Amino acid sequence: MRIGIVGAGSMGTVHAEGWSATDAELVAICAEPGVAPTELAARHGARACASLEELLDLVDVVDVCAPTDLHHDLALAAAAAGRHVICEKPLARTSAQARAMITACREAGVQLHVGHVVRFFPEYALAKRTVDRGAIGTPAVLRFTRASYAPKGRDDDWFSDPARSGGLLLDLMIHDLDQARWLAGPVTRVMARSRAALRPGSGPDHCLAVLTHEQGAITHIEASWAYPAPVFRTRFEVAGTTGVLDHDSDRDAPVRTIMALTDDPADVPVPGSPMAESPYTAELRHLLAVLRGQTEPVVSAEDGLAALLVAEAAERSLRSGRVETVAPLEVPA
Repeated sequence: MRIGIVGAGSMGTVHAEGWSATDAELVAICAEPGVAPTELAARHGARACASLEELLDLVDVVDVCAPTDLHHDLALAAAAAGRHVICEKPLARTSAQARAMITACREAGVQLHVGHVVRFFPEYALAKRTVDRGAIGTPAVLRFTRASYAPKGRDDDWFSDPARSGGLLLDLMIHDLDQARWLAGPVTRVMARSRAALRPGSGPDHCLAVLTHEQGAITHIEASWAYPAPVFRTRFEVAGTTGVLDHDSDRDAPVRTIMALTDDPADVPVPGSPMAESPYTAELRHLLAVLRGQTEPVVSAEDGLAALLVAEAAERSLRSGRVETVAPLEVPA
């Protein structure tokens, strides 16, 4: 299975390290048109390509780690070339684009997968298994927090432009929107509030959302880019009819150190895990098995679309100040 990565930034680097720990062959990496990512490619023994077309000729699978607003066009180009697609979250900038991606890949007979990596973090995977076996009864009230420092985007950077990146909701909160659906089922309504204090022109840096699920559960989600570097904290609580699950990344970490910064923090905050294998590597190893027909996917492209629909309802609620209804999934046949 020959892998090609599109994007040589933070996530492209993480994925390159992940693929190198599997038995897939990372053969090519490309970034912006006309600029071959020679340093990253050389580090992993891959070919540095100056164009997507050059990469497509070399690979079986295109791993999209490019800016969010490019996901749609890159996926459609890969599908047209008959290549499987793995796409970092969010699946696309809009739900309409996500639907088009799903349709194009189905018509081309290729697989489309989305990188909701939090499903592969051990504490979240354990919560899912615990809920599924009925250990806490039916989920009733869920709470999620995901808090970090803001990505260090420049004024002209795609990350700092919500029209391109989707901002806090699509880049950070979408992880827990997906978790809420995974644990408590489809979401029907959303109420959201936000503040833009640190970089007002770049959209909200702190957001609270309340989700109402089809089966009656309620989820509270807090997402923040308002913390100082190098903070990255996650918490969840799942209260069911017969029990409660609780996790706090600060409290539950096997070892926690607090040191003065001696180096600049990473441009984009990426959560860590105490596990011997990175959750990103575990995710890519799983997707490789799915591509080979050895197992069923833990997360589907349709799940990626569903998370986008909830995020879009939250965006509408931020603008309207009212509870907004989540659009129906309407997965293309």
